[in-house]
Amino acid sequence: MKDKILVIEDDGDISNLICMNLEAAGYETKAVYDGEKAAEHIGKDSGYDLALLDLMLPGRDGFSLIGPLTRRRIPVLCLTARGDVDSKVQGLKMGAEDYMVKPFEILELLVRVEKILARTGRKKPVLTFRGLRMDMESRRVWEEEMEIILKPMEFRLLTVFLQNRNIMLPRDRLLDLVWGEEFLGESRTVDVHVAKLRKKLRSCEAIVTVPRGGYLFEDDERVFEEGEKA
Repeated sequence: MKDKILVIEDDGDISNLICMNLEAAGYETKAVYDGEKAAEHIGKDSGYDLALLDLMLPGRDGFSLIGPLTRRRIPVLCLTARGDVDSKVQGLKMGAEDYMVKPFEILELLVRVEKILARTGRKKPVLTFRGLRMDMESRRVWEEEMEIILKPMEFRLLTVFLQNRNIMLPRDRLLDLVWGEEFLGESRTVDVHVAKLRKKLRSCEAIVTVPRGGYLFEDDERVFEEGEKA
């Protein structure tokens, strides 16, 4: 079962960009473009694991939707052009889990979504890709029903790829996400672990090397590179 994310954003292009990237990363999405319609939708359906909420909406502003969302135990990530401190404080005090100011990078949004789902206990414990299945709780991996043993850093690297599909990840960014910002090793560490994943798992043929860039886990017709903003 996929995590279900409600995207409340009145700009169609931004909404489409967000939804396409979330779906490529393995999430299910529902887009709503108007504050009043969003309020009606929230009242009818509480089965969402997270809401991405624009604060400047037609019909009804986003601040007024934070309460209805949190009362239904739906975590809120505010996405808005309002970057002033007062607006941030107001949103967080009203119950939002996080706050991002437009324009934002898609990769950062995906990371924050992952962190909120994990922090609020909403994150689904299984990641899938074709014949590949990863159980995040037991840290076990199967491909075509055969269990594949991965070392801890191989498991973490594959997790990052599956949670950031179709996004070009530079080697230094992968080092930060997998080994931590204080890791002092070389970027070749990433190359070695990618080679091991490709050897152990047929599914990891989807890991594409980007010349002079990094790596990309390809799972869609369209690729959004790191740095593309919404």
